[in-house]
Amino acid sequence: MEALALERKAEQNRELKERLLQLKKERNAIILAHYYQRDEIQEVADFRGDSFLLAQKAAQTDADVIVFCGVHFMGESAKILAPHKTVLVPDERAGCPMADMVNPIGLREMKAKHPNAKVVTYINSSADVKAETDICCTSANAVRVVNSVDADEIIWCPDKNLGHYVQQQTGKKMIIWEGYCNTHDMLTVKDVVEMRAKHPNAEFVVHPECRPEVVAMADFVGSTTGILKYCRESQHKEFIVGTEDGTGYQLRLDSPDKTFHFASKFLVCPNMKVNNLKKVVRALETMQPQIHVPQDVADKARLSLERMLLVK
Repeated sequence: MEALALERKAEQNRELKERLLQLKKERNAIILAHYYQRDEIQEVADFRGDSFLLAQKAAQTDADVIVFCGVHFMGESAKILAPHKTVLVPDERAGCPMADMVNPIGLREMKAKHPNAKVVTYINSSADVKAETDICCTSANAVRVVNSVDADEIIWCPDKNLGHYVQQQTGKKMIIWEGYCNTHDMLTVKDVVEMRAKHPNAEFVVHPECRPEVVAMADFVGSTTGILKYCRESQHKEFIVGTEDGTGYQLRLDSPDKTFHFASKFLVCPNMKVNNLKKVVRALETMQPQIHVPQDVADKARLSLERMLLVK
């Protein structure tokens, strides 16, 4: 029975992929997929990447329609950078708890308390928050962005763990918002100690959204793209991975001769995994759900994103 179910699933996926190719051609559409998406979505994506790479692709594409397979704020960023394009998301419920931990009212209050500070906001935030921001960043370019800001004080939001890491790397005076990624923050020192005992020859690579005490244990600290590059180029053959388990698709694709152990079975973002292949096809069939950002918000938020894209 299990074999039959797998065969039916494979056949259904083949039919969905054929339909998707047809729809992409009809709509002049591209599929952007974050590295945390299900394997079946990453397989059909025109571009896979982290938030920074996908933001660039959204700004540069000649396609009329962008299907953004990630979470809601990523679709908003694509719409802000490509306002004349139709941006679809497979499921509107794909939100981000960390992005919800900061709001424009609270950020404005913090700015009033620190009038000389510049605001650097992690791209994992809503359009409304980006509109209150001087410059955005991703985990891949956060250190470069903060170093580029000409200010003695920086308000950083919303991820406190990434903020702590950036502060250590830059030495800047940072006022750090108390948000966090539910998935990355679950990883504990105990988890890493246990995995290292099971796999003593493995290197531990970790995302800076994890807790500081966990990050301090790493052989390598980096963004999702940084982790992928490090593992691809390393002479090591075995890794304990401290980031969301969707990255396993690209890790295995890049390095089929290497072994990857995720540091915890809980490194799964339920919001990222809401999307599936069937929903991607349905989004292109119905041209829904579409992302809309009010123009006044988009105009302000665009400045913070465009400033980020200019940082080298």
